This record gives sequence, C-alpha cells and structure tokens, in this order.
Amino acid sequence: MERVIYSKLPPQAAKLLDLQPQGSQEAEAFVSAFLKRSMPRLKDEAIQDMLTRKAVVLEHSLRRRTKEKRKKTKGFSAKQRREMRLFEVKPEQQKYELFLPLHELWKQYIRDLCNGLRPDAQPQMIQTKLLKADLHGAIVTVTKSKCPSYVGITGIILQEMKHIFKIITKEDKLKVIPKLNNVFSLELDGFISHIYGSKFQLRASERSAKKFKAKGTIDL
Repeated sequence: MERVIYSKLPPQAAKLLDLQPQGSQEAEAFVSAFLKRSMPRLKDEAIQDMLTRKAVVLEHSLRRRTKEKRKKTKGFSAKQRREMRLFEVKPEQQKYELFLPLHELWKQYIRDLCNGLRPDAQPQMIQTKLLKADLHGAIVTVTKSKCPSYVGITGIILQEMKHIFKIITKEDKLKVIPKLNNVFSLELDGFISHIYGSKFQLRASERSAKKFKAKGTIDL
C-alpha cells in the first residue's frame, strides 16, 4: 500500500491533473527561485545543503497584540468623603415617614432570606442569617446599655458603620448610637433577635463573610 501512495505519478496522470512531474526541471527551477526570494541572505550552496538534510520552515512574523492596561478608577479617600459629606443626611431629609418604604423593603428582603419566616423555622438558623444580613431599613431598639440615656431609643437604621448605627426616630430625630456597650433588638413577624453591639463592630460587607459563634452569655 505504501508503495502505491509514495510512487511517482504516471506522466498521463500528471498531465490530467495539471501537475509537474517529480524531478522535472521546471519544478526545480520554481523551488530554487522561491527559496532565493524567501531567504535572500543565504547562498545557493547553503540552500541546497538545507534541502538535502532537513525540511525548511519559512519564518512568519507574528504581530504581538499589545494589551491595553486598564486604568483602575481610584475611589475617594476617607478624608475626601468626609469633606464632601457623602454620608450626611440633610436636615430636610431627616423624617421618619420618608424611610418607612425602606423598612418595608427590608422586611421583604429578610422574609426572602429566611424562606418566609415560617413558625416551624429554627430560631438559631434565623439568628445566623440576621447577623449576616444588611440591616439598612431595620427598626431596632436599644434594650440594654451602659449609658442609660440610650435605653429605649427606637428607630430605622439609615446607616451602619463599623462602630455606630445612625437611626431616625419617630420624632424625626437622627441619633448616632455606638455599638460598643449596647444591646439592640429587632422584631419581624413575631421573631425577636438581639444584637450585642460589642461583638458586632464590623462593617456590613465584613459581616457577610464572618462566622459568628453561639455563646451562652455575652457581657456588654
């Protein structure tokens, strides 16, 4: 079979296919002329030497695509944010009724997160999810505090930072409550959860990845 494949084509078959028969002078002249154009720096002797010893691989220059470096957008520093007052709630916006729709959205968010808050749901599972949930829009009450003036304050959380809650009360007053040494409670569909602020001094983005350990008693 190999002899048939690698055997020379008969002259009649070569003419029919319009092919140059192997070893013809025209074919050799074409190859030598092509190699001279492709490799002008090499002499004829060097080209013949390469042909007799190994296959010739013609060089092909590839254009390397230069990757454009993406410029990273620099955010504002903490000092710039303070100077621009990005997180300040304007006095005309400090109204309890304005944030009631936010509270309704938060309640629906928690119901979806906890699969509807069914009566047969495990309290520990709900507590774990609430500790990692976003609390913007939740109504909280300070139930215990080392500072008696904080006890009983109730309102909607407008902003949560690492060490404080900013809440708006029903009297349209903006209160800044530190997490340290305070215990907060929030109620939803009959389920009451207690948050120990001293163990809760994290940003909302950090809490989502933190594992909270269940403890029997926690000091203020």
